[in-house]
Amino acid sequence: MDLYRESAQLGLVGCTIDPAYGGSGMDAAAYCAIHEELSAADPAFCLSYLASSCLFGNNLSQNGSEEQKMKYLPDFCEGKTIGGMCMSEPAVGTDVLGMQTSAVRDGDNYILNGQKMWITNGAINDTETGDVFLVYARVGDNAKELSMFIVEKDFPGFSLGQRIKDKSGMRASGTAELVFEDCVVPAENRVGPEGAAMVCMMRNLEIERVVLAAMSCGIARKSIEVMNQYGQDRKAFGKPLHSFGQIQRYISDSYAQYMAGKTYLYHTAGQMELDSSGQRLDTDGVKLFCTTMGKDVADNAIQVLGGYGYCGEYHVERLWRDAKLLEIGGGTLESHQKNMVRELLAHDKLP
Repeated sequence: MDLYRESAQLGLVGCTIDPAYGGSGMDAAAYCAIHEELSAADPAFCLSYLASSCLFGNNLSQNGSEEQKMKYLPDFCEGKTIGGMCMSEPAVGTDVLGMQTSAVRDGDNYILNGQKMWITNGAINDTETGDVFLVYARVGDNAKELSMFIVEKDFPGFSLGQRIKDKSGMRASGTAELVFEDCVVPAENRVGPEGAAMVCMMRNLEIERVVLAAMSCGIARKSIEVMNQYGQDRKAFGKPLHSFGQIQRYISDSYAQYMAGKTYLYHTAGQMELDSSGQRLDTDGVKLFCTTMGKDVADNAIQVLGGYGYCGEYHVERLWRDAKLLEIGGGTLESHQKNMVRELLAHDKLP
């Protein structure tokens, strides 16, 4: 929490938010640089930062009303509140249009019922949720009729279901199930027109996928730094480890893969418009490439370090475990492949 609040004071939490609401007003490339650097230090902290800054802050900044932005964003940019976003459910992941959480209008309020799963910042300890969330829910019989609502932690009917602890990686990032039982949400907290939140979702998924790719680049870079230094320090058969061809292959291949991913990342980010949608081909593509690249480079680092790589002292085993989530969260590899083929079929020629 102290690190999060310090990052807010540095202007990172509100990186993409307009200065009128306390943000830094920066672009997608700057956002990627922040995620790459934070992830090189600690991917789990970076994931919690992403969920608050991107999934809540940037999302509300792009889609909220003037009144909503003035109410929530200034304190948020100062680090006074921790945010998150609720989309996945216990039985619904990639098939987001299958969500069952419902919102029914009741006078000046909406009544939300349902469960959300795998919510980053859903729990900041065993008993407390984050402060404020953007929650997607169905508002009609049409699967595409989704609305998004701002839900505060003390709203009646909103509670912590369970804090998920038994995770392979990203253990320093709080993950939870959140429960809505006749949760009362003021109608003024609906973001955008009723039933029109699909555009909000797609727009924010695009930047989410790009910064997740940046996280993978941070993991890869840190892994290369560790294995390169270890190759210099460790002696085998009277020679530095990096003098052997097998080790040279791991280090050099990892560097080339990292640079390929980083080049694709910043090329894509440099062309992004945060207030637009329809940038799916390369936002999916860069996450598809970089997330597997980051995991593979961390795997190479473990191999170079041998037994030391398999233990916690050099951190690469943690980077390897953390990297795996990025092939799943924010869109699975399989969903990216499906989306990209669909986009390529829609183009008469390659971009």
